[in-house]
Amino acid sequence: MTIKCSVYCGTSLDGFLARPDGDIEWLQSERFMPEKAGLSYEAFIATVDTLVMGRNTFEKVLTFKEWPYAVPVVVLTTRTIEIPSHLRGKVRLKASPPQELVQQLASEGMRHLYVDGGITIQHFLQARLIHEITVTFIPVLLGAGISLFGSTNIEAPLKLLETTPFSNGFVQVRYTVENAAQPALPSHYHSHAGQSS
Repeated sequence: MTIKCSVYCGTSLDGFLARPDGDIEWLQSERFMPEKAGLSYEAFIATVDTLVMGRNTFEKVLTFKEWPYAVPVVVLTTRTIEIPSHLRGKVRLKASPPQELVQQLASEGMRHLYVDGGITIQHFLQARLIHEITVTFIPVLLGAGISLFGSTNIEAPLKLLETTPFSNGFVQVRYTVENAAQPALPSHYHSHAGQSS
């Protein structure tokens, strides 16, 4: 059994996830595509077992009027964060490196992880754990901000799966990462998987 890690996000044309202060108001329309084409957020999230995000992304999401995720969330952080009472049981904190976290979640039976947040995505790319990337480009240049890919020092060949232009100027691209690795799962997981297949 394998586990898949995916990126699904919107960026400015110059590759920023947010303005330098973390503002994403310009991005809010990204989930509301004008046509039923491409990979919608709803269709994507329906395939996801767990969402993995960094502390900064988590703290940003906490400012939203409503908690937007129906799937379990893991927040990667080395700091102590107070999880609001209404999110206990839905959100847990981990300080594990990506490889170790993926192994743990795989051993829990997870099959598809949604990786979100610039730094977290970059760390997973450095570990060669991102298997698919879906980016919707918003027709705006921010000039500066929080970069999607940053400087990972990792070269990753991509294979195009689909390109979808929308009438409002959005363009969605989907790629598989051709040199992505599959984590070595714990031996007890292999034996358990073998028994259940």
